[in-house]
Amino acid sequence: MIVDFLKKYKWAYSTSNFFNRKKLKHNLPLYKKYQIDKAYFQSLNANDFDHLPPNLPTHDVKNSKDELIKKEDFKNLDEKTQQSLLNWSDNGYVILESFYQKEEVDLINDEVEKLLQQKKISWDDNRIMFAIKKSALLASAATFPKLKSCIDLLMDKEMELFQSINFYESSQQRTHSDSIHMSTYPKGNIIAVWIALEDVGIEDGPLHFYPGSHKLPYIMNSDFGNNSTSFKLGDKSYGHYEDKIEQVLQKNKQLEKKLFLAKKGDILIWHANLLHGAELKTNPKASRKSMVFHYYAKDAIAFHEITERPTLKHAF
Repeated sequence: MIVDFLKKYKWAYSTSNFFNRKKLKHNLPLYKKYQIDKAYFQSLNANDFDHLPPNLPTHDVKNSKDELIKKEDFKNLDEKTQQSLLNWSDNGYVILESFYQKEEVDLINDEVEKLLQQKKISWDDNRIMFAIKKSALLASAATFPKLKSCIDLLMDKEMELFQSINFYESSQQRTHSDSIHMSTYPKGNIIAVWIALEDVGIEDGPLHFYPGSHKLPYIMNSDFGNNSTSFKLGDKSYGHYEDKIEQVLQKNKQLEKKLFLAKKGDILIWHANLLHGAELKTNPKASRKSMVFHYYAKDAIAFHEITERPTLKHAF
């Protein structure tokens, strides 16, 4: 109860941030670059950047079909991968089938099980956060050269690994954009990769996403009435945000929901603002083993819009 009460006040986060300077110092040169008058421990939200130009990622402004073919790294990729990446600007996602071999996925699954047995990681509400911090093998899967090349090409800049999340079963999470959780200035400077660690059927609660939804306006705190004061965070819940997203989808009925019925080793790469979530699983015993990686652009200020807390980055 006391913790929940304190979480409503910015000073509680600022106090915690104050003792995490090493994990927050990445923002300091960026504050100087963008002329943001903030101490490293102070709160941030999207409104703090309203006076600055959008500076959107290259392929949000220019079409990836025209731009990627100019890149030498793109020319070095196999033709199947090239064709998948070209539609990034239009769709906001890329599916790469059999990106990881089944034997490689087996190694990932075995490594997760070993770490669980050794109690180096643990499940927390159907997820394991930052397993890459405990395993060189898992970290190497996230920084695999071909994967790194693909995401750097899509973002037209160098991206750096931020976190991993492992799931045992479907999150069954309502539709959302990652940018409410991992926010940036300039907007759109994160990218996500989802790996199928086993085959996924309709009864398992597969991922869903809305192609083209990344072109919609970003929904931030002020867009669903979650306005804060100088001292206190907004009083709206995360459920209010999800309700707002449902309203957005109702107004944009041209967007078609797609399901990712993945095979073991397939990956889905998605844009920072792509609306996505997970279906309800119809088989109560169904698993849906997966691993997600998120990457930030090195030249972007990183924060969490709802809590207005600058992002604590870890070195890997």
